[in-house]
This record gives sequence, structure tokens and C-alpha cells, in this order.
Amino acid sequence: MRTIKLLATLATVLLATTLMSAQASRTWVSGVGDDANPCSRTAPCKTWAGAISKTAPGGEIDALDPGGFGALTITKAITLDGGGGQVASTLVAGTNGIVVQANAASDTVIIRNLRINGISGTGNGGFNGIRFLSGKDLNVENCYIFGFTQNGIDIALNQANQASVHVVNTVLKNNGGDGLRATNAVSPAVRVEVIHSYALLNGSVGFEAQQHSRIVAFQSHAEHGTDGFKADDLGGTNDAQIIVSNSEASFNTNVVRSADGGTVQVGGSVASFNSSCGFNGTGGGNIFFYQQTNRVVNNSGGATPGVSPGLLCGATTGIPQT
Repeated sequence: MRTIKLLATLATVLLATTLMSAQASRTWVSGVGDDANPCSRTAPCKTWAGAISKTAPGGEIDALDPGGFGALTITKAITLDGGGGQVASTLVAGTNGIVVQANAASDTVIIRNLRINGISGTGNGGFNGIRFLSGKDLNVENCYIFGFTQNGIDIALNQANQASVHVVNTVLKNNGGDGLRATNAVSPAVRVEVIHSYALLNGSVGFEAQQHSRIVAFQSHAEHGTDGFKADDLGGTNDAQIIVSNSEASFNTNVVRSADGGTVQVGGSVASFNSSCGFNGTGGGNIFFYQQTNRVVNNSGGATPGVSPGLLCGATTGIPQT
């Protein structure tokens, strides 16, 4: 009996060792691949999900050619690269596109060069394009995320480890909720940096910070939403913050809105053709705007004494800075 148990233990160890050694640092997917393959360059897999189990933590999955590579849940440090100049995509219905649920203390996830399509017009659209639930650092680079019923990028953490998110050269369009929404259920605030990115024609806010989140938006654009940029501290923690720098918001209801203890700072930016206020601080929010560096024109909403019409709503909350 002892011999049988020993042999079984050895078999388990050998199997685990074999599986670990089978994981490569770089694997490949192709539109004509097969998940039964080893995911090598000459024998690629068909889907992200098929390739990730054969990729070592910290490794990379690359797309060889255009294709739809399916939904994915990421539980370790990994890079997904759709390749420059080609159409590598994730197309989903009735689920999230990519869910990141990695180790909060150590794992960095990079998602680049992808089109993530929620096909919301079918009546069974996907929920969120990218949903970040746990991890140390999420990077979204050169992606086009569109057609989801909820948010393009949904940062919905519940972790005490410091997390960061970097969104670079990315388009968030035609989603039913926000282009990007950030929150953490506990402290500390998740740090989000948005650079050269666009939130267009989303059903709610372009870029929104909720409780325990801080967003810095630089050279980015929010158009045709309820609010271009918004800090909304619904949890009453008074640490929802957005800094908007050298950016633009047009054709929204409000360019920038701060409510429920949220804080927004705006400098070097353009607010134009919005149907309500350039800056809306009603509802208990705080707005600090650098009046001499911003251009605020052709907005329809309210005026505060001593401030240009259409520039500011909320007589007690907006604080011009010189």
C-alpha cells in the first residue's frame, strides 16, 4: 500500500513538473490555429484562453494574424499583444471581454493592439470591455474598445494593495455606460493615468473617478456623453479625484462635473459646445480650474457672478485659480 501511495505521489510531482516545463515564455495565436496545438509560432493556438494555460507567468501571447481570439480571464502576470497594424480582436456576447483577476501584490498585465467588441446592437451585448478586479498594474495600450452594454474599461477593485492603471492611445466608444470608470472598495485609491485617449459617444460619463480612485487625464478627449470628466464620491470617502490637463470635452451635458465630495482640477483644456455648464460643481463637489489656461466657449449652461456665462454651475463650489 505504501508503495502504491509513493508511486502516486511521484506521478503527481512528475505531472506538475511536466506541465510547468511545458509553459513557454512566448506563445502564439492565429485565426487558423487550434487550441490543441502547443501554441508555438509554427503550431499556434486558436484563442487567448487556449494559449494562456501554456504561457508562463510574466510571459507574452502574440497574435500572428487577424482573428477573433475570444473572451479571457487573466489570473497571472501576462502580456497580450495583437500586433501592430493588424486586426486582432476579442468579440463577446453576454459576458465581459477581458477580466483581469491577478495577484494584487505582484502581477502586471499588459493588453495592447486589440479591438474589443461587445456587439451591443445584437441585443445580447457584452458587459464590460476590460474589467480590472485585482492586480498590481494594468496597462491598456493602442486598443479600440466599443459596443459594450456597461463600461469600456471598468476598474472595480476590492484590495488593500496599491494598484495602478495606465491607458495609452486607446479609444472607448459607443458603450452603454462610462468610457472608463474607476473605484476601489477599500483604501488606498487606485491610481489611473489616461494619456492620448478618447471617450466618444458613451451612454454616461467619458472618464469617471468614484470612491478611492484618482485619475490623471492628459491630452485626452471626451465627447457626446452626459459628462466629459467626472469625480463622484458616492461612498462618502472624499477621495475621488480627477486632474484634467491639456484635454478637451465637447458636445456633452457638462464638460467636467464634481459631486458628492469628489474633486476635479482642470488646466490647459478646452470646453466647448456642451449643453449645460463648462464646469458643474453642484451636489457637494469641488472644482479647481485655472481660468487663464482654459478655453471655455459656446456652452449653454449657467453663470456665476464674476464668472463668464456657461463657465461654472454651482455658486459655492467652483474655485477659479489664477
